[in-house]
Amino acid sequence: MTDDPALPDVTLADLDRDGAIADAVGAVWGETRAGFLRTAALGGGALLGALSLPAPALGASKTDKSILNYALTLEYLQADFYTEAERLKTLKGPTARQARVVGAHERSHVKALRDVLGRSAVKRPSFNFRGTTESPGAFRRTAVAFEDLSVAAYAGQAPRIEAKEYLVAALGILSVEARHASWIRGLAGRRPAADAFDAPRPRDEVLDLVEQTRFIESGAGPRTTGRRSPRFTG
Repeated sequence: MTDDPALPDVTLADLDRDGAIADAVGAVWGETRAGFLRTAALGGGALLGALSLPAPALGASKTDKSILNYALTLEYLQADFYTEAERLKTLKGPTARQARVVGAHERSHVKALRDVLGRSAVKRPSFNFRGTTESPGAFRRTAVAFEDLSVAAYAGQAPRIEAKEYLVAALGILSVEARHASWIRGLAGRRPAADAFDAPRPRDEVLDLVEQTRFIESGAGPRTTGRRSPRFTG
């Protein structure tokens, strides 16, 4: 069995013979999504992802919108990091496969959060990964740091989320990020689970660590790489 098996295309109607799932989706997320799911042909993973997305955050609290945008910023960072590594084609073998699979996950996280936030979504920054995508060793060290930090960041914010549907979605991302961390740790020669308990990180601490990398550029410009080592790579 592979880690990303191809699942047959199905529709909601194939799984929901009596209409119970469609009714539940319509009640929670509205008939637009329920109607789409009734007829759309989706891969198994895509169908589950569509069902797990929370409703748009039009009525979300200020706190929840802030947390979702904080998560979106971290997902932008990770998605662009993996996308650039794929584009440069400097990775080989298992590391290249990890970047390809995880990059697709992170881009899915970005899309899901942007769909939920709508016009409230923060814009994607410009990034300079300062050479960390140009060699397998630097990539692995940085990916370990990103995934560990992402797990700690989501764990730090989960107790602050007010709406249940956003908490469920955040925990769904958190569990995937933990699997990412275990995967890249193994490829980097580190213990998949370093400790029995993970300590959550507060938002200010996470943002300070991200700022220390100097990966996020203040001005507009091309998302590019350069040969300058970041201060924080795990």
